[in-house]
Amino acid sequence: MVEATATGTIIRAEDLGVSYAGKPAVSDVTMDVPNHKITAIIGPSGCGKSTLLRSFNRMNDLVPTASVTGRVIFEGRNIYDPHVDPTEIRYLIGMVFQRPNPFPKSIYENVAFGPKINGFRGNMNELVERSLKAAALWDEVKDRLKSSALALSGGQQQRLCIARALAVEPSVILMDEPCSALDPIATLAIEQLMQELSQEYSIIIVTHNMQQAARVSHNTAFMLSDERNIGGFLVEYDESSRIFTNPKDERTEAYITGRFG
Repeated sequence: MVEATATGTIIRAEDLGVSYAGKPAVSDVTMDVPNHKITAIIGPSGCGKSTLLRSFNRMNDLVPTASVTGRVIFEGRNIYDPHVDPTEIRYLIGMVFQRPNPFPKSIYENVAFGPKINGFRGNMNELVERSLKAAALWDEVKDRLKSSALALSGGQQQRLCIARALAVEPSVILMDEPCSALDPIATLAIEQLMQELSQEYSIIIVTHNMQQAARVSHNTAFMLSDERNIGGFLVEYDESSRIFTNPKDERTEAYITGRFG
């Protein structure tokens, strides 16, 4: 088991395991996610990257056959404690998915949706504007806030989904392959946005793109799965500069140099 710690931790996974219908998907992951940094999770397909990511805000609870062992400590409490409301956790730890998934509503209503559900009593117009500005989308949509979000380009839709996540004022943003469906220009915009957002938010991103992980992340976790049927496990976790230039484990080096995976 690899254990990694970081100064200023926002999330700590302790012996975290996830199974689906009794079959392990992730096993014994212990790692600290640093505050106000971008943490990348990399590894070949099927090694449990997305499952690990979704365990950080209890999205796996939505899968009937899923079971979780171990702990995830966020703001001093185990989010899997039976007294913790998973809906509250999902507001505090937001999620941006692989493909943009705006609601079939207006741009404005997409951003306002979460705060309305949460009972927000402040100035909604200001909140929507602030969220869209934080997602670097305001200038492009400020004159058509009542237009359908589905009319936006793919890159704009993804930034809208980020704005929607920001509107409920989370501490952490989880991103599951957020650029995989985007063209290079839109991908660059999302990468620049992530770096800007990391000054105020903690970001965890799953990506298959080694160059992207090296470009945007401060820390990188490398996962693998093997024939022992224990699910995905953490091979190595360190500062990204070390992972991509001088990894400690030969399996990490083989993966990032393209010799397998």
